[in-house]
Amino acid sequence: MHYKHLFFDLDHTIWDFDKNAEETLNELYHAYKLRDLGLHSPDRFIEVYTHNNHQLWAEYHVGNITKQKLRETRFSKTFIDLGLSPNLIPHQFEDDYVTICPTKTNLFPKAHETLSYLKGRYSLHLISNGFKESTELKVSNNGLNVYFENVVISEVVGFNKPDKAIFNHALTLANAGISESIMIGDSLEADIRGAQDYGMRAIYFNPEKKEKPEDVDQEIACLSELMTLL
Repeated sequence: MHYKHLFFDLDHTIWDFDKNAEETLNELYHAYKLRDLGLHSPDRFIEVYTHNNHQLWAEYHVGNITKQKLRETRFSKTFIDLGLSPNLIPHQFEDDYVTICPTKTNLFPKAHETLSYLKGRYSLHLISNGFKESTELKVSNNGLNVYFENVVISEVVGFNKPDKAIFNHALTLANAGISESIMIGDSLEADIRGAQDYGMRAIYFNPEKKEKPEDVDQEIACLSELMTLL
């Protein structure tokens, strides 16, 4: 199959969400003196937050919760899960996190090298379930805008992956046919099955080398594999 258009996810696929979040949370842990509030382990704080955040994003992907609910819940639940009294929760924490985290610049290995190589051979596009302001910051701060012809953001479009509507919007914007397009992403539900349900092929980005489901045709553990696979 000769592809002309490659559609990428951003968070957890190109932009290393967990590493950037960890850096930000370590900074905020010390800035807010969370140890003095009884949270004695920054690693445990990050672990609980990461678990809660992933669960909430999964709910957001399928439209079960709103952006506001996600942002209201992820830190308040984390603090409460760790035993902090609700009246001691630092409510500015979420705003500071949202301000700082998108400025971080940790990408997955070989991201620039791979995108630079592919740009000379394909039309590249982003489809992100992220929020408008933070997605735009991540793209610009990491110099990713030079690679992508279109950046489709669910908050702007009004549909989240895996909804077929966001894939239809992205392909229409790119003037791309389904058979000449492929999706690359880390989320089995949002990226892979979302694309497959729309009729597109998809490549599962699986850096942790989790067991590959039978309905997933192709997977990669490093972005650089795309340079020989496509």
